[in-house]
Amino acid sequence: MSRYEIRFAGLGGQGIVRAGVIVGSAAALFEGKNAANAQSYGPEARGGASKSEVIISDGEIDYPKVEEPDAMVLMSQEAYDKYAKDLKKGGILIYDPDMVYDPKPVEGARVYAIPATRIAEESGRKIVANMVMIGALVAITKAIDPSAAKKAIERNVPKGTEELNLRAFEKGYEYALGLLKR
Repeated sequence: MSRYEIRFAGLGGQGIVRAGVIVGSAAALFEGKNAANAQSYGPEARGGASKSEVIISDGEIDYPKVEEPDAMVLMSQEAYDKYAKDLKKGGILIYDPDMVYDPKPVEGARVYAIPATRIAEESGRKIVANMVMIGALVAITKAIDPSAAKKAIERNVPKGTEELNLRAFEKGYEYALGLLKR
């Protein structure tokens, strides 16, 4: 992997920014790769648009902006409508079918519907849907190692919630592996 670009997008309050931080720190701190992370979100915070982008590279990252994402995790209809078309041809698009009710086809994309909100609710709290998506992303893209992701989750979630977040990660990872076996 010379340069791998990932975009997370959804609504404020879905943990979009934290997802980017976790993936970036997994790569940089626990795999020895270079990573760059940038976020943007609306002034509304909860409910407004939110985006987090991560670049992972074995070499130096000379330009820290995502230009043509290799993978996208889209957790709202607004995010899907705005960003799905930016995916690199042959890229991976992961979306939550409970939050994206009208997923328009994206030419050349490998598309995976991961019911992250539903899986998170079954795991105990809807708030960990972002961890479900990180698990799915790791299983599908193999951009980072699962053990590195788990270490980054433990380091970047509020104290006392590690077990809940790791369980959600595992459920997303297992769900995605099941899709890949089909």
